[in-house]
Amino acid sequence: MPFAYLQSVIESTKLSGMDAIISIERTAARPQISPEFIANARRYCELIESRATSQGLWLVRISELLPRLHASISALLVQCREATLTVLPEPVDLDARFELFSQLRASLADRDAYWLEFDTFGEGMAAMTGSLADDLTDIYCELKQGFQIFESDPGQAAAIWAFGYEQHWGQHLVDAERHLAMLEAQSRLRLSV
Repeated sequence: MPFAYLQSVIESTKLSGMDAIISIERTAARPQISPEFIANARRYCELIESRATSQGLWLVRISELLPRLHASISALLVQCREATLTVLPEPVDLDARFELFSQLRASLADRDAYWLEFDTFGEGMAAMTGSLADDLTDIYCELKQGFQIFESDPGQAAAIWAFGYEQHWGQHLVDAERHLAMLEAQSRLRLSV
């Protein structure tokens, strides 16, 4: 485990197969958060929040931003390995999370579902278990958790983002990037207005 000094995961919960980190405790020093990561994370949250007003190229913008977010979180992970800090993020509002997921799923329509490696192709399209809406929602919720305390304690925010990435939203980021690359190859990133 890259975070060898991880003390404990206090609680994790699942909602319809989608996990949300409720609270964590770990030690970490005060990392320097790159302005690039903050800009990418803020831009991502803005794009998710503006989804209803900016159809069309909205998904294109997300697909362009995710690799930059991925690269900038990688730099933060290196810095957080040397950090010491106790982190207790606010619980995820599961009702708000589900509402966002539902809105994204409706916006994405037939672009939402995708195959995961363990899905059974023989069962048809209904057997697809990957969801771009779920990926985008979980990334958003994890980034927003850090932003809730970023102004008052950037070190805690960095630890929340780094730990959450390694334990949860990093996989959603990779899955979303892969699915968006497939949609781009099929010329299906532009949503109907």
